[in-house]
Amino acid sequence: MANPNPMLSKEQLPRAACLLDDAGAIVTWNKNCERMFGISPADILNRAVSGLLTETSAAVFTNHWRALGAHSEPLELQLELATPGAARTVELTLEPQADAAGHYTGCVAVSCLLAPPSDSEVIGGMPLRSVVDVLPGTFYVLREDGTFVLWNKAVEAVTGLSHAELARANAVDMYDITEKRKIAEKIRLVFERGDDVVEANLLDKEGHATPYLLTGARIDCKGQYYLLGMGLDISLRHRQEQQLRLRERALHAASNGIVITGCQGRDNPIEYVNPAFERITGYRLEEVRGRDSRFMAAPGMDAEARQLLRRAIDERYQVNVTLRNQRKNGEVFWNDLTITPVADEKGRFTHFIGVITDVTALKQRTALLEHEVHHDALTGLANRTLLWDRLDQAIHMAQRNKSLVATVLMDLNGFKKINDTLGHEAGDEVLTVVANRLSSSVRDSDTVARLSGDEFVLVLVNQPSLRFTLRMVERLRQCMTRPVVFDRTEIEVSAAIGVSVYPHDGTTTFDLVRAADIAMYHAKGTRGSEVHFFSPEMTTTREAKQQFEHNMRRAISHEELFLLYQPKMSLRSGRICGFEALLRWNSPEQGVLLPAAFLPEAEENGMIVQFGDVVLRHSCAFLQRIAAAGYGDLSVSVNVSQREFCSPHYAQQVNDILARYRIAPSSLDVEVREADLVRNHHRGAIVLGELSELGVLRSVDGFGEGASDLNYLQKLPLSHVKLSKVAVHQICADTRRGPMAKSLIDIGHNLNLEVIADCVETRAQMEFLKSNSCDEMQGIYFKEPLGADAAEQLLTSASRA
Repeated sequence: MANPNPMLSKEQLPRAACLLDDAGAIVTWNKNCERMFGISPADILNRAVSGLLTETSAAVFTNHWRALGAHSEPLELQLELATPGAARTVELTLEPQADAAGHYTGCVAVSCLLAPPSDSEVIGGMPLRSVVDVLPGTFYVLREDGTFVLWNKAVEAVTGLSHAELARANAVDMYDITEKRKIAEKIRLVFERGDDVVEANLLDKEGHATPYLLTGARIDCKGQYYLLGMGLDISLRHRQEQQLRLRERALHAASNGIVITGCQGRDNPIEYVNPAFERITGYRLEEVRGRDSRFMAAPGMDAEARQLLRRAIDERYQVNVTLRNQRKNGEVFWNDLTITPVADEKGRFTHFIGVITDVTALKQRTALLEHEVHHDALTGLANRTLLWDRLDQAIHMAQRNKSLVATVLMDLNGFKKINDTLGHEAGDEVLTVVANRLSSSVRDSDTVARLSGDEFVLVLVNQPSLRFTLRMVERLRQCMTRPVVFDRTEIEVSAAIGVSVYPHDGTTTFDLVRAADIAMYHAKGTRGSEVHFFSPEMTTTREAKQQFEHNMRRAISHEELFLLYQPKMSLRSGRICGFEALLRWNSPEQGVLLPAAFLPEAEENGMIVQFGDVVLRHSCAFLQRIAAAGYGDLSVSVNVSQREFCSPHYAQQVNDILARYRIAPSSLDVEVREADLVRNHHRGAIVLGELSELGVLRSVDGFGEGASDLNYLQKLPLSHVKLSKVAVHQICADTRRGPMAKSLIDIGHNLNLEVIADCVETRAQMEFLKSNSCDEMQGIYFKEPLGADAAEQLLTSASRA
């Protein structure tokens, strides 16, 4: 074989010798061997010498070794080493050895490198091996079959393979099974086309992957092609790319709109918007790129906020503003916008990042909540809170302008009757229509408020004169005279109207409303759409009314109320069958008052509910008393007002008091006037049904007093009807005829009800009722109302007779 370096003779080439046993294993390894091959004795002794050779050369060596024992002549072979470093060829001379008996024992192997390092393999005085080890990535030379010819220490470090393991390794096996085909194809392309680049995950011996950028180039050496490759660890780049992808996904997933603009003078062209921006504004990225965001501004709106935004952009500082923009479809939306300037690595501001939050719904909810806080839910008018504020502002304005302020308080007449007869839906419709009429009858600067229930208050500002106020109030009165149509029914509407004027009738909001209320109270006495302006004399009447209400409250707390009991007689047996409880008030100022003197006022101010509670408790105490005396089969009837009857949980209240006094429910008879039942059909049926379930007796009082709705009455769970006073008093003593009473008795019996005659005053009335099968009677003909003691004595006397 020709010497590749003609400057060296064969004798001058480096040599090394070792001893092999008869199996070809290395027995000795001297210093020259260690220097030549770079392998220590500990790593090589007892290993086959073929392990130092490439696969092809190892096969050649094995074929010659088998025949070596049969020859005594030395054998010379040129073989290729598989040791690290440059590809090298060694001339191996094998000298057979025999023992004293002539048996073959092995051979001496003398090696001579035919391709020692040349001048070209030294760079700056450093061997090429040292140079490739300091390269920043992996460096390797591959054969076409993917085995390694040369590699640097970085390959060993990243793969975790030893020198010997790499010598036997294949580059394709160092990649995941999913990438092996790709790597094999890339190696093939390098040998075919000359170069290529690929990214792949390089596996270490434990299976851990490291992403690498691999480059390969084909080189020609002595007519044979090799792949010269390098690899760079791109883990950091992958992590950075993952972070960028994550940030990009975050931008795309964000619910807030994000816009990135440049910094170019007064204009800041849009470079990027995220999908949320597109969804909020309706504009796609292609439509806004290169445009300044100001093109979306809502014209003529939020000038102050835009000025603040412009200053922050010019001076490069962060700012947060709330303003209105326009979507692509022209719709205006509220936009909470935060603008932040962004600087590059040199500190120069290059971009602005804007974060957009669509707060339109929040603004609308806030406005709605503010409206609900200050306005009536049913009518949309100002409520009490806003009324006081508007009236206070009107007074301050009147002080500056030296003008008048009129406070108008209106209370609808008969509104309770509308609710009772037609239902609350009709009442709500009346309130809504009245509210609209009042709002349409005043100026925008005036205020219309719903104070409570069916009370309205108007604040008429900047009144130049009382004549002007009179005209406005008359317009308000006129708008109340037209009926309200509900469910094809015309409902007549009227109101009592009271007016107070600043500064004549008061200088504070409280004084003006109080004065208007007093005037309205006087107007209400007329029961029509009357207007009363406040005068000082009205205060006296109002104070008297308030004092009377105070006395009624005192009557309860000081136990000034008491009951009388009027006996009821059975017309069949002639015996006492029960009592009716009648309320009286022992007033310290006026003496004993009959119900007509105070119950209408109590009904109006609501005290009737507390009075009814007193009647119910005293009646149950009386029932308890007579039951203990042996008259537990008698009943006591109590009159219940419409306001009591319609109060929530009335039946439960009755049940609780019966339980407290341990009274049988059948001992109590609840009397409700027929007119009250007719006014509220639905509520009447519910409460009478609840009382029926308790076992309490149920009576209709004043039967025949008005137009009876017999179809309605026959559906109610009643036990008794009580003839009206008018029907009883029409019984004629001379002719002994009473057609109205007779008809009502027949009707009551046809409804399967017990019939009671009230206010019987003569013998003729009693005999007529008895002859026409009336069941019970009460009145002064039989007995006057008695106190509890006298009533019990009457029972005792009657039982002895």
